[in-house]
Amino acid sequence: MAQQSMRGIRLGSESFETAAGVSLSPRNTHKYRCAKEHISEVIFAQEAEVPAAWNCKSCSLEAALLDDEGKQAFETELPKAPRTHYEMLLERRTRVELEEILGERLDELKARRSRGQADATNN
Repeated sequence: MAQQSMRGIRLGSESFETAAGVSLSPRNTHKYRCAKEHISEVIFAQEAEVPAAWNCKSCSLEAALLDDEGKQAFETELPKAPRTHYEMLLERRTRVELEEILGERLDELKARRSRGQADATNN
């Protein structure tokens, strides 16, 4: 006699509840804008207290609550976007200076390689 596989359900992996007949509480959508101009929409219950700041969904910077016209609702100052290493470098040197330094280092590397020395610097 051939064995038949047992039929059943996977316990806990599927819900038998449906959303039919469920009434959700009233909700409002609020917009937040971060320092990088990303707009995040967050849905809150109508009776919930809406925070003045929220983490941006795109870059995780702090975002400020916007009013209906798209202006900042509260007078909180947004933190500035973090500067990159390149931006900080450009604060100390001009692009011409950086290109000159790069040229010097490349010439030094080429000379060292032509002498048969390793790429590592000697300390």
